[in-house]
Amino acid sequence: MTDTHVRAAGDDEPDLLRDQFRQLLRYRWLIGGGIGIGLVGGAYLGITSSESYAASSDIVVRTPTTNPFDGSAAPDKNVNMNTERQTALSTNVAEIAAKKLKQPSAARELKKNLQVTNPPQSLTLRFTYTDGSPTEAARRANILSQAYLDASEKKWSDLRDGMVKRLTNQVNPLGKKQNQLASELDTMTEGSSAYDALQTQNVNLKSRISDLQNQIDSLKGLDMAAGSVTQKASPPDTADGLGVFMSLALGGALGIALGLLGAWVRLVFDPSPRSTGDVARAVRAPVLGSLPHGAGKALLAGELTDSRAAEEYRSVAFRLAYDSRFADRRRLLVVAARDASIQAAAAVASNLAASFAETGKDVLLVEADLRTPALGGRLRTSSGRPRWSLPPDADENGWPGPRPLTVDAGESGTFDLVPGQRVRNVARALTSARTTRLIDEADDSGATVVVLAPPVLAYADALALVDRVDGVVIVCDMRSVHRTELARIRELIVGAGGTVLGAVTHDEGGRAAKRKGSGGRRAGGAERPGPGSGPGRPPAPAPEPDPVRPVRDGSETVTLRTLRPEDLRTGDKR
Repeated sequence: MTDTHVRAAGDDEPDLLRDQFRQLLRYRWLIGGGIGIGLVGGAYLGITSSESYAASSDIVVRTPTTNPFDGSAAPDKNVNMNTERQTALSTNVAEIAAKKLKQPSAARELKKNLQVTNPPQSLTLRFTYTDGSPTEAARRANILSQAYLDASEKKWSDLRDGMVKRLTNQVNPLGKKQNQLASELDTMTEGSSAYDALQTQNVNLKSRISDLQNQIDSLKGLDMAAGSVTQKASPPDTADGLGVFMSLALGGALGIALGLLGAWVRLVFDPSPRSTGDVARAVRAPVLGSLPHGAGKALLAGELTDSRAAEEYRSVAFRLAYDSRFADRRRLLVVAARDASIQAAAAVASNLAASFAETGKDVLLVEADLRTPALGGRLRTSSGRPRWSLPPDADENGWPGPRPLTVDAGESGTFDLVPGQRVRNVARALTSARTTRLIDEADDSGATVVVLAPPVLAYADALALVDRVDGVVIVCDMRSVHRTELARIRELIVGAGGTVLGAVTHDEGGRAAKRKGSGGRRAGGAERPGPGSGPGRPPAPAPEPDPVRPVRDGSETVTLRTLRPEDLRTGDKR
């Protein structure tokens, strides 16, 4: 069993890698930006390097010695090549080379374009100079290497001359004293004790003078050459650099790596769900379906030319039909996660109603959005007689209306619709006894009720209906909702006594959907069309605001408007 588990885990790794790569492709603009930056950098490098030439000269570094052929002395073991390299790159060497070029102001340019390297395990310094002219590059490389030799030789010569001068200053007084002793010995009687003492002092003084003189002679005999040129620089035949095409290829490769890195970092810190698995984990329920792009814009799948959308809706309906939690009561609440998904939630609710009607169910679609209702004007209604009858209006809330509408779903058949209606007190209308009895009609054999409510994170309307409906389907745009928001929605639904049956995901453009939703119902809400805005219908006036609700007139000024009860009954606009 262990081997089988290990093999299964290994088989899943390619799928995980492919899934991660597809997630990275969500940020194509980052990858494209990285590639663009890499190509621009490669082009710049290729163009600039194609106009420069590099010439090199080599020198072998050595220290002053009396006999350069005496290997036992091994004077070059005391050479610190790192120090010599820093000396070669010093301003002093550049100034000496500038004087040789008869261009005193070129010292900074010489130092900038010079590169000195030390090959491993060698006493060689390689002077490489880059210039726009191959001849000038070779000329300046040779001048700089010779300037380094001259500077090093002068350094050693100055050190030797200083030592010779100090030793000479010691010899001269000793010579004068020895001459005085010699004169005194000539006047003294030979063999006396005083003569012997003075003679011993004279001999010691001569020996000291001889040692100092030998040191002076050794220093004067040193070979002060700091090194020798082993290879002179010659004008290069080709330009320095990789070339334009190679630079572009290298820049493109680095750009791809940079773009993928940026996309990976963005993916790590992206709060939105990365996959349907993240949605399922956040709501702790399966993802019932993923709508194709654009499917959430049409209220009925028959309005789409892509049959994939219709099949996806049928698949969601069948999965719900075989869920025992839904099959027992057949009451379904469809709710959007955020305002940006409200249009998709309306499409899911209407298409699920059509799919249930296609299976022979008596379906009632209830639009419980009493703030900005729109389904009544957008769905195709027919003149047929509704199969559902509404309970008497004992609460006098004005909703539900006098009778439901019959919606023509094409080949799927028909279903009834209770359109939303603006009321003065939304919470009272949703929790009224009439609404409860209307939803309870789903307990009849062969009946199904689908309720569309406003987004959970925008209003508490959906939570007021949860205990009457029980089963909830969450519709979310994977690019506009956050994982923490999905978890919060589930907590609210479960806390209100409901059950999350699953989620339906869609993708309507992510950021574009967010920007579109910023001008709607409230901060972060989606703007929704009013009644009569469907195909073939004249545009209806904009829905009037809720009682005592802020209204924006296009400026930053926020005003309050109070509506009278008679305005809501007669529909007069103020």
